[in-house]
This record gives sequence, C-alpha cells and structure tokens, in this order.
Amino acid sequence: MSVVGVPKTIDNDVPCTEQTFGFDTAVGVATEAIDRLHTTAESHDRVMVVEVMGRHVGHIATWAGIAGGATVTLVPEHPFDIAAVAEVVRRRHDRGRFASIVVVAEGARPVPGTMEVAEPVIDRFGHEVLGGIGSVVADELAQRTGFETRVTVLGHVQRGGTPSAYDRVLSSRYGVAAADAVHEGGLGSMVALQEGAITTVPLVEVVGHLKTVDPRLWDTANTLFEARLDD
Repeated sequence: MSVVGVPKTIDNDVPCTEQTFGFDTAVGVATEAIDRLHTTAESHDRVMVVEVMGRHVGHIATWAGIAGGATVTLVPEHPFDIAAVAEVVRRRHDRGRFASIVVVAEGARPVPGTMEVAEPVIDRFGHEVLGGIGSVVADELAQRTGFETRVTVLGHVQRGGTPSAYDRVLSSRYGVAAADAVHEGGLGSMVALQEGAITTVPLVEVVGHLKTVDPRLWDTANTLFEARLDD
C-alpha cells in the first residue's frame, strides 16, 4: 500500500524502533499510580497488586515496576510461579517490610499447572479479551500468605490524559520524518527511532512481529526486585 507508517502504541511492542510514542506517557501514569499505592500499602500493611496494560509484552509493567519500586513484576514473556511470588512476599514480611507492590501485565500467565486461570473470552473479531489476572493473583497471594491484599486495575487510564514532553517531541519528530519520506518517495516504510536518530525501515520488517522486553533490561529489573527484599 502507498503509506508511510508511524510507530504509535502505548505498549512499545513495535519492532525496528527503540520507542513508540505514547509509551512514555503510559509508563508515567502507571508509575505515579504505583507511587500513590505505596502510601496506602505502607499505612495498612497491605500487599497491593497493580494490573497494567500489556497484552503480549511487558514493557509498561517492567518500566513502571522498576521506576515505581515494585517488589515483583509479572510479564507475558516470562510465565510466573505463584508459589515463588508468595514466597517473595513472605520473605519481605519476615524482614519487617509489611507492604509490597506486585505489578502484573494484563497478559501475564502462570507456569502451566501452577495456578488455575480461566480461559479468556474471545470477542467477535477473534481476539482474546484480557484483564482480570490482577484479581486472580491478589486472591492467590491472600490465600497463600494470609496477608491483606488489594488489587487496582489501571485500565484505560493509561491511554488518556496529557502526553509527556518526551512523547510530544518524539511524535513531532516522527511526523516530520513521515512527511519527508512521502515527499522523497519512501512509501511502504515506517519512521523509526534508532540510536537516537529518526530513520525509516521497510514495513515488511515490522508487520506481524512483536518487540518483547529486552532480556538485559529484564535482568536489571530482577536484580532490583531481589535487592528490594532487603529494603
């Protein structure tokens, strides 16, 4: 088709670009929510489970989990063992830290056979209707630990509101580059951010693929999550 694409999604799952516009804003909203939940978690000695968007990838959950000081973060790329999550919360409790934040991407799933999860409903377009995993995780943690647990589902709050300055600048750069690509005959491409510069990539390299969480970032996240056990 005679088009030039721009990578727009809060999920940041478009390949061949370092970042999509909308992602920075969504992470900021999720992080602010987690910051606020720390207060009630600490004042009532509760475990707070925060469900964020992320159908197939956990970029928002990972970034917000790191930035917001989460105890544990669960993402679609890495199936979780609920028993291990409960043990992390118990260990933290034993060290005198009676409040914990667990961030869960809506598409996160348990290791097969470790926890019962209802099959997702399929909508009229054949897509899975996700959401609700946060409540399941909260119920399991409450049963397995005996600690008071609450769940907050951010949902579409992450998709609206005022965009961050970074997203405004990034989308402006993409817009200018897309117009230039049309003028220069670069149809069938997508503008992308690579190594800080705006470039174009063929759409055929983008369509049908997902950019998952970088394993190096996930390793960093887990290092921080483990360190917070001794906070």
